[in-house]
Amino acid sequence: MTNAPSTTSASSSNGQNYRGPFAIMTVLFFMWGFITVMNDILIPRLQDAFVLTNYQIMFVQFYFFGAYFVGSLIYFIISASAGDPIAKIGYKNGVVIGLLIAALGSSLFWPAASLAPRFALVTPDNFKNFPALAQKLTQQSDPVSAFIYNNLSASTQQALKQNADQLDTQTALAQDLNKIVNGPLIYNEQRFSGVDVLPTTKPLLSQNLQGQALAALNRELVTEAYPDNLGKNMLPFWICLAALFIVALGLAMLQIAANPYVTILGPERTASSRLNLAQAFNSVGTTIGPLIGGYLIFQYFAKAGLSGTDSVKVPYLLFCSAFLLLAIIFFFLHLPHVGEGKIEPGAGALKYPHVVLGVIAIFMYVGGEVSIGSSIIKFLGQPNIANMSEGDASKYVSLFWGGMLIGRFTGAIQLSEVPKAKKLLLLTIVPLLVYLFLWAAISAPLDALHSGASFSNVLEQWKDKIIANLNMFSTYLIFLVICWIAFQLGNANTARTLVIFCSTIAALLLIAIFLGGKTAMWCIIAIGLFTSIGWPNIFSLALDGMGMYKSQVSSLLVMAVLGGGVLPILMGKFADIWSRQYSFIIPLIAYAYVGFYGAIGHKIGRSRQAASA
Repeated sequence: MTNAPSTTSASSSNGQNYRGPFAIMTVLFFMWGFITVMNDILIPRLQDAFVLTNYQIMFVQFYFFGAYFVGSLIYFIISASAGDPIAKIGYKNGVVIGLLIAALGSSLFWPAASLAPRFALVTPDNFKNFPALAQKLTQQSDPVSAFIYNNLSASTQQALKQNADQLDTQTALAQDLNKIVNGPLIYNEQRFSGVDVLPTTKPLLSQNLQGQALAALNRELVTEAYPDNLGKNMLPFWICLAALFIVALGLAMLQIAANPYVTILGPERTASSRLNLAQAFNSVGTTIGPLIGGYLIFQYFAKAGLSGTDSVKVPYLLFCSAFLLLAIIFFFLHLPHVGEGKIEPGAGALKYPHVVLGVIAIFMYVGGEVSIGSSIIKFLGQPNIANMSEGDASKYVSLFWGGMLIGRFTGAIQLSEVPKAKKLLLLTIVPLLVYLFLWAAISAPLDALHSGASFSNVLEQWKDKIIANLNMFSTYLIFLVICWIAFQLGNANTARTLVIFCSTIAALLLIAIFLGGKTAMWCIIAIGLFTSIGWPNIFSLALDGMGMYKSQVSSLLVMAVLGGGVLPILMGKFADIWSRQYSFIIPLIAYAYVGFYGAIGHKIGRSRQAASA
């Protein structure tokens, strides 16, 4: 029979106060929340820079969250074969290693982004069927071929007719195509009437692009005109993904070390409350991230003449500096060693059904959440939804993640052991304060602050923007009230709250799928409030009673973050085949499973565990 692991924590046995170490750990939760949500800003920028389909661009999330899976899998294999690494090196050293790896990945973004202009180049090895392409051009068999052929040099035209398959001819054609690609926009409706221009390319045609962005668009148009004859230079994009992969490897190490550490910095009965509170600071990062990242990438650097991948170099260089600074601070910082008994090799955590089902729940939860967050900017840009610019839509990304901030602070209070009267007071005041903070933060006049405007001028503009956003936050308040009621119905029960919130998310998604306009928009934005408690509640249900297996369970749960890479790709494929609106069926299925885990899944195998304890 399976013996239940020891569950006696140092914190609960000696009565120590770990508020100081807990406060320090929240800095890490903030930091990885900030950089994770930057993917939502990075996706539309890279999609436009490389002119990618919805399916292709979601490889950003696949690489990022796939790195969580790879890093956690390596950790689990080491844990199963040689014993828990965290138990050997300590939580603090695990954090430092994670920060250094994340700093390395962030630093690689500068050279990776610098290679992006190569995407627009045509090289001889891009030709997939050169004889067929040469024949189309020389025969001027369609308007695009006629246009390109008439813009080739006389020597290239002659070479195509005589020696269509020689390397010198391919090189000459590539050079002439590059001149065309780097010229004015090659598209006009009559010329491309016979070309199947992709839905993700069409919106770029009316944006009056310049420089690198225009060259990338022309390059994509040439590729779409000859899909069987000409390939793309995707290497710059894959290098950007490699840099993100390394960043995420570091974050995986941070997650493995920090999540279980927070749960054992106090009594196990309040572990879910502490994890909700720590995740609330993660949500501070995810709320501020789109505001600052969206401003820097879509406005500040755009005004400075930087477009495409050039606009993301400095933000990721700043991330590198921040990770290095935190690594130095944590290296010299004293954190108490809190352990849970003897750590032995083996995969003991997999013996518990509720752990395995919890791993699947994390996969579904993260996949559903990331799928929605990654789609908001493009979804709100659709004419039948809100027809917003990317800059304006990024504010709603902040509101989506800001809902998680409200929900997690509220969840931390609801699941705590605060006296009933005080708890009710806090449950009323704290959500309203965070709501007002969100209103003020999203209304911040970043342009005025950057331009060096006077303090009084900044305040005046801030007041005007707060008033301008009155309608937005009045609507949002309705969903905040619904969320507050849902917490009361949860009655401080981790599993019941998870079920209620997932049921609400399912209802919102169904409305968004079958209705359009502002109703669909607000249903998607409001999901942030209700998805807020998913991670900490699933995590604490899976870790409950796991004692010495806590770090191993944590590595399995973090491994399941792979869902954030897999489900967005499925959703992107659905969006390409049907529509972005109907693609929300993917997160709907995901949250339905999470609701099952809260209702039934976390109980499976518990009676056997209790009987064998």
